[in-house]
Amino acid sequence: MDYGLQLFSVRDFTEKDLPGTLDKVAAMGYKMVEFAGFFGYSDKAVKAMLDMNGLKASGTHSGTGGLLPENIDESIRFHKGIGCSNYIIPGDDLSTAEKLDRFIEIVNAAQGKLLENGINLHYHNHSHEFFPNADGQIIHEELEKRTSMLFEIDTFWAFNAGKDPVEMLERLKDRVKVIHLKDGFKGGIGKSLGQGEAPVVAVLEKAKELGLTVVVESEGLDPNGIEESRRCIEFLKSL
Repeated sequence: MDYGLQLFSVRDFTEKDLPGTLDKVAAMGYKMVEFAGFFGYSDKAVKAMLDMNGLKASGTHSGTGGLLPENIDESIRFHKGIGCSNYIIPGDDLSTAEKLDRFIEIVNAAQGKLLENGINLHYHNHSHEFFPNADGQIIHEELEKRTSMLFEIDTFWAFNAGKDPVEMLERLKDRVKVIHLKDGFKGGIGKSLGQGEAPVVAVLEKAKELGLTVVVESEGLDPNGIEESRRCIEFLKSL
């Protein structure tokens, strides 16, 4: 199975040297990357880096602002330029009903135009989306009911919120194409794969069963992002 890496995992390297970091990521055995910023590089430059290393862009973590009418055409152009069909919102401030309503208005307006251009829209959860916001709304439930966008389930943050990520993938399988495979301890303490208490192997088996794209994320920078990401893929190779 091919694995992707969320480049936030190596954020201590990407801002200084994105080309060199992609080279290192590919050398570890990752076949895809999910971007967390482009650091001023053009779409052509990013595509050239990917091609040089035999990598594909499985997705980008891109903000809600890129979906606004004045920005969406550029977002589409850039995603097409790097060969990426997944625009993933990495989270947003949905702490009140007013903010949630505005967010839902934006994504519902943008989704059709993205789809017309071959780009899927996803929302990436943390843990807070599974608890009431200031107005008593469970954010993830509201997004499930009031939008038709996809969900990139971050399986560790779901676990951290007391959810069963395997059950969640089964329940939402028609709206999940990409997941974050991540490990850690409750309380939000991230670890390399195989070093925490999250149900990593069970999640991976469910992802394989459902044919999902698996993107690894490891946030601890212990002792740095490259070494942590290497431990993760070595764990996956050992299974």
